[in-house]
Amino acid sequence: MVGAGIQKPKRRTRIQRANEKKILEAALEVFSQNGFRGSTIDQIAEEAGMSKPNLLYYFKSKQDIHETLLSRLLDSWLAPLRELSAEGDPLEEILNYVRRKIEMARDFPRESRLFANEIVQGAPRIKPILEGEINDLVLEKSTIMRKWMQEGRIKQVDPRHLIFSIWATTQHYADFEVQVKVVMGQGIDDPAQFEATKAYLEQLFTSLLKID
Repeated sequence: MVGAGIQKPKRRTRIQRANEKKILEAALEVFSQNGFRGSTIDQIAEEAGMSKPNLLYYFKSKQDIHETLLSRLLDSWLAPLRELSAEGDPLEEILNYVRRKIEMARDFPRESRLFANEIVQGAPRIKPILEGEINDLVLEKSTIMRKWMQEGRIKQVDPRHLIFSIWATTQHYADFEVQVKVVMGQGIDDPAQFEATKAYLEQLFTSLLKID
């Protein structure tokens, strides 16, 4: 009989899926506050409201949880850059990317800090992705931007530095949220502050790129 002796993986129950989601949500909170090294399984279990043995039934280690979070994060984190289209208006495509990134900083600040902590530590868990998928994506979009510049549709700048600048100016509002709130009085979770921040960034990158 074909397939004899091969067992299909058991489908997870609704309760198992709910518990995994609860663990990942708790881990995101703990990791985003303490970083990978400063976090423990005990802290994650306490945040999730479950026992450590119960947590370890779903994930074998702290690293297992962290890698699961990062893999899910990277897919959504890179989506706005993937959407930048060579067929669109150059300035509007870049400004749309800026808008999406500041929206993500507002809506997913913990995810941003999780990624930042990983990079600060030397990217030990995602370095192959940095060297492969992320580097390839930046090269692809830089090539598109460079073509726009050669055609005289936007000003000449180094596209890689442009992408870095977008990352830095948008993710700052999530990664340094406490500092932003102290200096500005409000973070970008406040609607008025968000609109003011978005307008400033649009003006900044328009001034940098628009052909007069």
